[in-house]
Amino acid sequence: MSGALPNELRRSLSEIARTPRLLIACDYDGTLAPIVPDPAQALPLPESVAALRALAELPSTEAAVISGRELRDLAVMSRLPVEVHLIGSHGSEFDAGFATELPPSVRDLYHRMLAKLAKIASDAEDVLLEVKPAGIAVHTRKATQEVAAQVSQAVRLGPGRWNGVQVTEGNSVIDLTLVPTDKGQAVELLRKRFGTTAVVYIGDGISDERALSRLTSSDVGVKVGTDPTTAEHRVAEPIAAARVLAFLLDARRRWLFGEQVVAIERHSMLSNQHTLALVTPAAKINWMCFPEPDSAALFADLLGGPSAGHFTISPAHSGLPLGQRYLPGTMTVETRWSKLAVTDYLDDDALVRVVSGHAAAIVEFAPRPEFGAVPVRLVVENDGLRVVGTADPIVLRSPGVDWQIVDDGEHQTARAVLEPSPDTHAVFELRCGTSDLSPHPVAEVARRKAAGQTWQTWLDGLTLPDVQRDLVARSALTLRGLVHKRTGAILAAATTSLPEEIGGVRNWDYRYCWLRDAALTAQSLVSLGSTSEAEAYLDWLHDVLDTLPGPERLHPLYTVQGGNLGAEAVIESLPGYAGSRPVRVGNLASQQVQLDVFGPIVELITMLAAARAELAERDWAVVTAMVTAVGHRWQEADHGIWEERHAPRHRVYSRVMCWVTVDRAIKIATRFGREVPESWVILRDCIAVDVLKNGWNDEVGAFTTAYDGDDLDAASLHVGLSGLIDPSDERFQSTVTAVEAELRQGATVYRYRRDDGLPGDEGGFHLCAAWMIEAYLRTGRRTEAEELFGQLVDCAGPTGLLAEEYDPLNERSLGNHPQAYSHLGLIRCAQLLDEVW
Repeated sequence: MSGALPNELRRSLSEIARTPRLLIACDYDGTLAPIVPDPAQALPLPESVAALRALAELPSTEAAVISGRELRDLAVMSRLPVEVHLIGSHGSEFDAGFATELPPSVRDLYHRMLAKLAKIASDAEDVLLEVKPAGIAVHTRKATQEVAAQVSQAVRLGPGRWNGVQVTEGNSVIDLTLVPTDKGQAVELLRKRFGTTAVVYIGDGISDERALSRLTSSDVGVKVGTDPTTAEHRVAEPIAAARVLAFLLDARRRWLFGEQVVAIERHSMLSNQHTLALVTPAAKINWMCFPEPDSAALFADLLGGPSAGHFTISPAHSGLPLGQRYLPGTMTVETRWSKLAVTDYLDDDALVRVVSGHAAAIVEFAPRPEFGAVPVRLVVENDGLRVVGTADPIVLRSPGVDWQIVDDGEHQTARAVLEPSPDTHAVFELRCGTSDLSPHPVAEVARRKAAGQTWQTWLDGLTLPDVQRDLVARSALTLRGLVHKRTGAILAAATTSLPEEIGGVRNWDYRYCWLRDAALTAQSLVSLGSTSEAEAYLDWLHDVLDTLPGPERLHPLYTVQGGNLGAEAVIESLPGYAGSRPVRVGNLASQQVQLDVFGPIVELITMLAAARAELAERDWAVVTAMVTAVGHRWQEADHGIWEERHAPRHRVYSRVMCWVTVDRAIKIATRFGREVPESWVILRDCIAVDVLKNGWNDEVGAFTTAYDGDDLDAASLHVGLSGLIDPSDERFQSTVTAVEAELRQGATVYRYRRDDGLPGDEGGFHLCAAWMIEAYLRTGRRTEAEELFGQLVDCAGPTGLLAEEYDPLNERSLGNHPQAYSHLGLIRCAQLLDEVW
C-alpha cells in the first residue's frame, strides 16, 4: 500500500518497541511540522501530535521534541501537552527552565551580534530574525536563492567567525548561539535523566546529525529527507515521520498491553440468530455471551486475554493456519492447518466444533461466566464436561475425549490431547441452558448440512448486485446474523468495548438494538429482497411502543428483549483489547435525546409497504404517530446520530431526518390512498426552509454540523442524499467538496474533527465512507466513487467482515465488530455502483 514504511524500518521499530524504557525524541521543523516559507506558520501535523502525545502517555515511555527554536516559541507552536518534554535552542533550553544565565561580557556580545544581524537582514528582502535568550536565528526560507546566498555568506563571514559564537546551519536557517548547544548532548541528558534503555531519534536537519551520530547499536535513528546522514533509516517527508510515530505507538502498545492481540478485522462471527460468537484465525473462540448476545460474556479473551475465558483448538505441534473461510453461503467457519481442520457453527441447540484430519490436536476449554466474575468448577463425566457454579446450566458434550482439569485460581480449565490417527475426528457441543449430555438425535453431519442450508436458502432468495457479489452476500449474511430471531431486535454489533483508538477510552457497548441502526439494517435487507427481518423488527418496535404513551418517549436504544438498559458500568477486572480501558457494559446513550430516529423508521415502513404492495394498519399508525412526534419536537436541540456527550445542539442531520419522516409519510399516504393532512405538507416545507436557512454556512461553503458552529460533519451529506435538496444543487456539491477536504483521509472518512468532550482520537467510519461514495455518484464523480469503494472493500478482513472504523495511518480496523453500519453501507454502495449513472 502506498505510504507504507520500509520493511527494515518496521522491523527495527518492532524490536525497539520491546525495550524496558523507551525515549522517543524528534526535531520540530521538517519532522513534526513541514518546512514552510514563514516559520511562524509551521504548524505540526495533527497525526504526529496525536501519536507523540499517545506515546508520552504510555508507561515506561518518554517523548521529547528537540528544536532549534526558542523554547517559548516551540511550546506555542507545537501545542504539545506537558507529558512531552520540550527542549529549545538546539539543546540549550530545557522545559524545566533555561539553565544558563548570560554573564555581562556575553550579554555585550549578544547585543553586538543582534545589531550586526539586524543590519544584514535590513538590507535583504524576506529575511527574518528569530531572537532567542542566548542566540539569534537567521531565516532565509522566504528569500530568493540569490538573496539567501548573499545573507548566509555575510552571516558566516561576519558574526559567524566571532569568538564565542557557535554556528549551526539547518534548512534555510543559520543559528548563532553564545552557549554550547548540541542536540546529541541533549539526548544523552534525557537518556540519563529517565534511565532509558533505548532511544528513537527522528530529524531532518544538520543539527540533528549531532544526535543521530551519538546513537548506539540499541537505538534507532530516522532521517527525514534526502540530505546525507549517519542514520540507519530514512523517510521522505514529515507525513512519513508521522507514520513512523504511529507504527511505533502501535507496536509499543501491543508489547505493553497485549502481545498476542488478534487484529479486529481478522475475527469471524458465528451466529444462529440467537447466540453470537467470534473465532480467531487460529480457531480460538474468544468471545461469546450467554444467555443473550447482550448478556455477560462466557468467553471474553477478546477483552481480557486467556484468563477471561476461551475455547481453543490447535495443532499439538504449533504452526500458523493455512487459512480460514466461511463455507460458501453459510455462517460455518472452517480453519485449516496441514493435516488438521476445525469446523465451527452454531445451530439451534449448541456451538458445535468439529476436529478432523490426521494430526494431534490440543483442546483447551476455559469458561469464565459473567466476564470472569463467577468462579466455576469443571466436572468430568462419561460424555463430556459439566460447568458447576453458574445460574444457568452449561455442559460440553465431548464423547471419547480424555480431559485433564487444571486449577487456575478461582477457575478451572479443561485440557485434552487428541492423538493422531488415520482419521482424527472429534465433535464438541457446547450446550448452554441445559444439563443434557446425551447424544443429539440427529447426526452431526446432517446437523451441519441443515445449519448451512438454512443460510444458503435464505441467500438464494436475495437479489444481489454484480459489483462485489460475494462480499455483498457475506455482508447480507452478517446483517442477518445480527438479527435476534426470537424477538426481532437487530444488534448494532456483536461486541462491546473494542476500541476506537488502541489504548484509548472510546470503548462502547454496541450489543443492543438502536432504533436507527436496526431500521437501516432492515432497510438494507429489504432492498436485497428479504422482508422477514423488517417485519420482525417492526413487531418488536410495536411491542416497545405499546409500553409508552407515544413515540415521543422512545429511547434511542433498548435491550434485545425490548427493555430499558441499566446504568452504564465498567468491568474493572478486564484490561481491554490491547490494553484499551475501560471495558463497558450498558450505554449511557440510552438516556439521550436523538430526534433523527423517526426518519429511518418511517423510511423502512415505506420500503416495506412498497415491497409487499400493502400498508399494514399497525405500521400506518406508527407513521402518523411519528409525524405527530416530529411536529412537537423538531425544533429541539438533541445529541444526534453520533451520541456526543456534550450539551445538545440544533443538528443538521437530525433536522433532515425529521424532514424525511414527514416527506416519506406524505409519499406513503399518497401511494396507498391515505389522507394527507395539509398540516403535514406545511410541516415538511417548514423544516426544509429551516435547514436551508440555518444549516448552510456561507463562510464555510457547506452545510455544517449544527446551526451554532462552522464545524463539518459527514452526516450533513444527507441534505442531498435524502432528497431535501437536489444533488445537482451547488450547495450540496460544495458540501461534498468541503467534507472531502476536511474529513476524508485515504481509504476512510471521519465523522467530524471537532472536540467532542472525550479524550483521545478515533478512526474513520466505514459508514461515512459509504455516504461519501454515494455523494460522489450523485454529483457525477463516479471515478472517485469507484476508487473509494475499492479502498472500502480492501478494509474487509480475510473472511469479509468489517468493523466500525479504520485507522488509515496504522492501516488497521477499530471499533466493534462486525458492525451493521459498515456492512449496510457496503451493500448500498455496491447496489448504486451496479446501476448506470
